[in-house]
Amino acid sequence: MGLLNRFERLFGRLAIPNLSLYLIFGQVLFWSVAFFGFFDLERIVLLPLAVRAGEAWRLFTFLLQPPNAHPVFIAFAWYLFYLMGSALEGHWGVFRYNLFIFVGWALTVAVAFLFPANYATNLFLAGSVFLAFAFLNPDFEMLLFFILPVKIKWLALLQWILYGYVLLFGAWPVRLAVLAAIGNFLIFFTSEIIQRLKTGRRRMEHQARSIATRGSEREPRHRCRACGKSDLTHPQMDFRYCSKCAGEECYCTEHIAAHEHSAAAGGR
Repeated sequence: MGLLNRFERLFGRLAIPNLSLYLIFGQVLFWSVAFFGFFDLERIVLLPLAVRAGEAWRLFTFLLQPPNAHPVFIAFAWYLFYLMGSALEGHWGVFRYNLFIFVGWALTVAVAFLFPANYATNLFLAGSVFLAFAFLNPDFEMLLFFILPVKIKWLALLQWILYGYVLLFGAWPVRLAVLAAIGNFLIFFTSEIIQRLKTGRRRMEHQARSIATRGSEREPRHRCRACGKSDLTHPQMDFRYCSKCAGEECYCTEHIAAHEHSAAAGGR
């Protein structure tokens, strides 16, 4: 954390406020000109072979590649990205949110050059923003299909499952793109995850001790039928059981010798 604070002091003035909004504006622009046939989106996608051939702009313009979906779902994706990105910027501050995007960009570019003939995508970088938001706001509710309210933590769990499936069965370029997104998430959240696990373990241990204590208080092993004293309220006292009473009733040492026997099964 100290190193991060030092970076922020040195480079904080270079951070871009409302970065999510600028990325969306760029995607809207490229989607619009491509939709009307004035531009080919392939020109901005990250293709390492093209970068080596001199098209260096692809290293950055792939961040402005719009989602490949129906316009309604594209608009919804832009809305969610703005909502979640702005929330992260508000939580971390401008510099740290910029750093989160930068780290995701750097990891995506790095793994893309391992397979220079394959196109790379910004989809998994956007996925890391979603996972970060869900981790910080697990009970935030979304309308699935604009109808069904669902907490975002369950959607995040589904995304983790899909990522796991891709890591097991996907092609290597996609596997590494997923690892880049997961790596971006873990760089920022590993320490908090460990702290939550420690806190949860301590809470569970405390609850277990409380349950055990309450359980022992409710059910003492010995309780005097005459006065109600028990091995919990008087741990130094001896307790005896009368074989002449029905069920061999328990009594303390003060009442075992002088008490009225309860009726036995076969009479007194």
